[in-house]
Amino acid sequence: MTSCIFCKIAAGELPGEILYEDEHVIAFMDIMPVTKGHVLLIPKTHRENVYDLTSAEASHLFAVAPSIANAIKDAFKPAGMNLVQNNGAAAGQAVFHFHLHFVPRYDETDGYRPTWDQKTDEFPAERIQELAGDIKKNLQTRV
Repeated sequence: MTSCIFCKIAAGELPGEILYEDEHVIAFMDIMPVTKGHVLLIPKTHRENVYDLTSAEASHLFAVAPSIANAIKDAFKPAGMNLVQNNGAAAGQAVFHFHLHFVPRYDETDGYRPTWDQKTDEFPAERIQELAGDIKKNLQTRV
């Protein structure tokens, strides 16, 4: 895709601090990091979000992910790490090319806040079972 910033980085048309690259994926430093060592891993083929990835693309990307995470862990010794992936504007996606964030966590003051309000009143066990059934019906046709 000609206007995609991540496609341009993958094609070498824009600079990026490349950490890893193979035929299918590329990992590079986020230019607007949340914490020290914030890295992005993307497929080289333009895929807008997780819904568009083929199973082979996803398999390869996630096969590489532990190596990226461990390299960050070894380099910076974070206390933990969040892997974040947003799909669609409503979920916070700003660049519409699939990307997996590796956000090293150091302590509660490092700037990253993955929080949400749990809705236990709206989702009792019976409702969760019903929702699971809906997903299972759709999953059977995809796997």
